[in-house]
Amino acid sequence: MDGSVSRNFKSAVTKLEQDLKVIANGDTIVVGTDDKPIVTDSKLVPIKHFFMDGVYVREMTMYKDTVVVGAIHKHLHVWFLMSGRLIVAKEDSKKEYVAPCYVLAEPGSKRLIYAAEDSVFVNVHKNPSNTQDMVELEKSIVAMNIEDYDQYIKNK
Repeated sequence: MDGSVSRNFKSAVTKLEQDLKVIANGDTIVVGTDDKPIVTDSKLVPIKHFFMDGVYVREMTMYKDTVVVGAIHKHLHVWFLMSGRLIVAKEDSKKEYVAPCYVLAEPGSKRLIYAAEDSVFVNVHKNPSNTQDMVELEKSIVAMNIEDYDQYIKNK
């Protein structure tokens, strides 16, 4: 896709995310914040965390018709769709994934994830400091917005 489509997608997703933060009620709409980037206590999108030497694994359940606006991952990582069916849109593509499958996720993309069926997927990230502090860990693996990601790349 050309650069204008990419910019338009990023702008539209950023606006959607900002609008959702305004109307989030903690029940039917939940959002992460800079202080708590990943919502772990939501009935809408239950998340389990697992830690091992140098690795962080996050299991997320998405119920049918749930939509997640993903954070921007800073590093290449892999995710596994264990059950269900997801549609993932990013600035240059829209793709359907049917379990079981795995995906190498490139860094730098803002994604919209739609659960076409009840789905469970697992993200695997590096965790070289072995931290179990979720705020610290999230700051090392994701950027909450495009500007933060661009700054991360600039300072890398």
